[in-house]
Amino acid sequence: MIDGLSHDNESAPRDHRQQSRDIFPNIIRAENITNPIFIRPRGNPHLLCVGGEDHHLRIPFLLALRERGFRVTAAGSGDGAGFIRHGIEFHPFHFDRFVNPRADRSAIDALTALLVKTRPDIVQSFDTKPNLLTPFAARQLPGIHVVRTINGLGQVYSSRSATAMALRLIFPALHRAAARFTALTIFQNRDDQTFFDSHRMTGKGRSRLIPGSGVDIEGFERAVLSAPSSEQIRHELNLGGSKIVLTVTRMTRQKGIPTLLAAAALVNSVRPDVRFLLVGPREGEGSSAVPEADISRHAPYVIPLGMRSDIPALLGLSDVFAFPTEYREGVPRVLLEAALANLPIVTTNMPGCTDVVTDRSSGFVVPPRDPALLAARILDMLRDGEAARTMARLAGALVRREFGLQLTADRYAEAYNELINPSALRDFDQNAIHPASPQEART
Repeated sequence: MIDGLSHDNESAPRDHRQQSRDIFPNIIRAENITNPIFIRPRGNPHLLCVGGEDHHLRIPFLLALRERGFRVTAAGSGDGAGFIRHGIEFHPFHFDRFVNPRADRSAIDALTALLVKTRPDIVQSFDTKPNLLTPFAARQLPGIHVVRTINGLGQVYSSRSATAMALRLIFPALHRAAARFTALTIFQNRDDQTFFDSHRMTGKGRSRLIPGSGVDIEGFERAVLSAPSSEQIRHELNLGGSKIVLTVTRMTRQKGIPTLLAAAALVNSVRPDVRFLLVGPREGEGSSAVPEADISRHAPYVIPLGMRSDIPALLGLSDVFAFPTEYREGVPRVLLEAALANLPIVTTNMPGCTDVVTDRSSGFVVPPRDPALLAARILDMLRDGEAARTMARLAGALVRREFGLQLTADRYAEAYNELINPSALRDFDQNAIHPASPQEART
């Protein structure tokens, strides 16, 4: 990345390395708050939320914040039609997901111009690249509070390529530099929070843990009710009475697709009645994409479906959800949705995944890049349906208790309010100590 730091900041990473012996981050943590105090913000503070191509998945999150008194605007590299349909102002923001210093500089300049135009009180970033670009874009704009959510450590700490290994040498310094212009860093899992703390990557700004991005439980249940029936989809995909193992992810090496394909071959040798459905994009993933020929050679028991809009329906007809990621996740949304569907889960022991699934309690957890054990655990789930359903119910209960959208929105609203209205907690009426619902907040 960053040639994209302008002249007065190009030396920032070096300066932070020199100071790291003398400055220890003053970090304020808010741990796993199950009942945050909801305080309606004064006025209607303006939040600009910056993300990547899948930013549309955060529309329910932004709508929940709007219910809590925030004026919300979005900027991202994906399609803005969904935001506009929901009355959310949207601005295209294009950046290169991969290493491209010239594009990074242009993206920072474009985002600075957008911040000047929209003048938000808070700019919230998600995803690896926006989390680095946004603080630098806002560095000379007083009055804008920068909040970044670390939703995983991304390809830098997932890929074993020479480029990724080289970037690991400068990644901490880049984040130390970005931290100078960041008011609050939010982590989705404890592993990432510990990593940032141990490498002093949070600087002197505050940090807190807010698990996951929040899953819209009510919206998911509505989608299930309105989805095509399992019989319709089985007929469409010519699945007959096959047992179904579903995977929803990008078709890349870092997401564990080669391991899944090898496991699928092992399962097929024992259970030829099992079909593996692969849902997610392959095009646009660059050199990390799994070649189409590698997937095709596993036909007919592996069926690539590409992008689909009927994920709740596919979850409903499946017997096992396999998520073999090698990627440093935040908390994978697809695991939360699989748990909501009470679908037995087999995943890896990567950060974020183990926040949702506990091995042999609420699912099976295996090491990444171990196709033999992945296949064995999938077969165990298929073999003992009652035990699999018991584990699935436990995972679903956890998600409903700790990862719901409304609870997550309360936690973010509380964090934002502390930044823009730090006296609110001191002045708050102690008789209203219990969290207010969004309906109460509007009255």
